[in-house]
Amino acid sequence: MKWDHAIKDFAHYLRIERGLSENSIINYTLDIERLLKFLDESNIASSPLSIEKEILQQFIFETAKLVNARSQSRIISGLKSFFNYLVFEDYREANPMDLIESPKIGRKLPDTLSVEEIDQIIAQIDLGAPEGERNRAIIETLYGCGLRVSELIDLKLSNLFFDEGYISVTGKGSKQRFVPIGDATQKFINIYANEIRNHIDIKKGHEDTLFLNRRGKQLTRAMIFTIIKRLVAKAGIHKNVSPHTFRHSFATHLLENGADLRAIQLMLGHESITTTEIYMHIDRSHLSEVIHNFHPRR
Repeated sequence: MKWDHAIKDFAHYLRIERGLSENSIINYTLDIERLLKFLDESNIASSPLSIEKEILQQFIFETAKLVNARSQSRIISGLKSFFNYLVFEDYREANPMDLIESPKIGRKLPDTLSVEEIDQIIAQIDLGAPEGERNRAIIETLYGCGLRVSELIDLKLSNLFFDEGYISVTGKGSKQRFVPIGDATQKFINIYANEIRNHIDIKKGHEDTLFLNRRGKQLTRAMIFTIIKRLVAKAGIHKNVSPHTFRHSFATHLLENGADLRAIQLMLGHESITTTEIYMHIDRSHLSEVIHNFHPRR
């Protein structure tokens, strides 16, 4: 079996069997291609079926000089998944990555924004510009609903159920969930949809896409990042702010105001509540308040 054939089959498996997004699949395949580049530069002739643990250890050792521990851990995890797939399909008898350990990394705590900082960022939007109302609606939706950037750009007009107070979101693994949407966020989306979007020359295939670029097509992830980076710079906020920061802030502010962690988990679309607990580091003072307010022996 050749590498290109193995990578193609693996990508198909990730897409069909595991239901991963295209972005996740690209990241997996890039890690394998990084290994191929190492083999080529080292003049090592090994196929996916014959490569040995020692070669992979050498690759990991060389990679560790170029990337941080978190990236190294991700690469190791991706390669383990790749060789597990080959074992699962009976191409190999054992996974050569089994005894290779990932570096110890601490849990990275997310940056968050205060409500004042979010208002400050939104205040930088030029509502007189053609894209102004759209950009305000984008940030209000990211923060108001706690969406991932991929969920935002994939949002459809047919996903909006404003009468019921919900939007339908397609998350990781093509799993759908309903997320509550507040009146303010609905208002800004309606302003954009009814006053700006309906005057755009919408290209075929994008008729149902909510947020469009000036050419009438779906926005890209990169464009959302660019919009936010520019606004944050104008606001003079010196934090590492990305679209995901608004998602973190959404969860953190709900938690700080007394929301149930299980409810936050459902709104974020986390499979495990352990993932949601990453937000618990922000403010543990409410835990003491819960005891004093609700425990029978308070």
